[in-house]
Amino acid sequence: MTRQVFAGAVAIGGGAPVRIQSMTTTPTSDTAATLAQIRRLAAAGCEIVRVAVRDEADARAVRALKDASPLPVVADIHFSAKLAVLAIESGADKVRINPGNIGGEEQIAAVADCIRSHGISVRVGANTGSIEKEHLQKYGRSAEALVESALQNVAVLERHGVHDIVISVKASSVPLTVAAYRMLAGRTDHPLHVGVTEAGTKESGIVKSSVGIGALLLEGIGDTVRVSLTDDPVEEVYAAKRILRACGLEQEFVEVISCPTCGRCAWNSMALAQKVERRVFGVKKRLKVAVMGCVVNGPGEAKDCDLGIAGGTDRCVLFRKGEPYRTVPAAEAEAAFLQELDRALSE
Repeated sequence: MTRQVFAGAVAIGGGAPVRIQSMTTTPTSDTAATLAQIRRLAAAGCEIVRVAVRDEADARAVRALKDASPLPVVADIHFSAKLAVLAIESGADKVRINPGNIGGEEQIAAVADCIRSHGISVRVGANTGSIEKEHLQKYGRSAEALVESALQNVAVLERHGVHDIVISVKASSVPLTVAAYRMLAGRTDHPLHVGVTEAGTKESGIVKSSVGIGALLLEGIGDTVRVSLTDDPVEEVYAAKRILRACGLEQEFVEVISCPTCGRCAWNSMALAQKVERRVFGVKKRLKVAVMGCVVNGPGEAKDCDLGIAGGTDRCVLFRKGEPYRTVPAAEAEAAFLQELDRALSE
C-alpha cells in the first residue's frame, strides 16, 4: 500500500479510493469561465482539478478559484519558481512541478520551503518529453529512463524536506506506460498518478487510456487517474468513471449490460440501451439493468440483473432476476421499460 497524502480534504493513496482528476482548458485568470468548467467537472464526478499557471495573473487567480471551487485546486507550474511560490501562497491545494525545470538549487529550495510551510502535497514525475539527457543516453526512451528521471526529481524534493509527493511516469505508448508504472511501483511507496499522456482524440484516447490505466488498476497500481483526451475535459471524467467501474473499483452505480444485437433482433434495442445508460449514469445506486435484443439468450445472460428487457418479433418481455413478468407490444416497450426503470431507481 502507498503512503497517504492530501489535495485539500481529498486523500490520495494509503487505501483511499482511486481519485479521478482532470484539467481545465480555460485561461486560469478568467476565473468565471474556469469556475464554470470546474463545476461541470465536479458534477460529472471529478474529484481533483488542475489548472495551468502561465503567468502572475493565473497564479493570483488561484485564490478566487480556491475560495469558490467545489474541488481541490492543483496549480500546474513549469519553468518559474516565482510562479510556483505565488500560486501556493494564493491557496493552491497541491502543485505540479518538475524540480529539473523550476530553476537552480536556490529556486528549488524556495519552492520546497513554501510547499512545507503551507502543508500541501506536490506531484512530480516524468514523461517521454521531459527525461533528462543522462537518462536518455544511458537507457534510451524506455521505462528505465522514465523511472530514473521521476525518482531523481523526487530525491531533489526529499533533500529539501518535502515528502508528501505523488509521482507520475507517462508516455503516449501504452506498453511503455504500463512497464514504467510497474517498475516504479516496485521502487517507491509514494502514491502514483496514472494515465497515458497525449492519448489523442476522444475515440482513440479512451481506448488507449482504458487499456493502459485498466491494466495498472487491475494490478493494484494507481491512486489517482486522468484520462487525457483532446476533447471537453468532462469527457475525461466520464471515461475515467467507466474505467473504475469496469475494474470493480466503483460499486455504487447502475450497471447497464446490453447485447451487440444480431439478425434476430426485430426492435430498436440499441437506441433503448443508449437512452438507459444516459438516464442512469450519475445515479449512485447498486443496480444491474439489461437491454437484450432477443429472447434466445437474453433472460439467461441477464439472470443476475435486477431488471431487464428482451425483444421478440412484435412483442418484448420484461423480466426481473431472469424471470419474465410482463409482455408488452414492441411499440410500447421503451415507455414501459423506462417506467419500470424509474420505479426501480426510486425504490
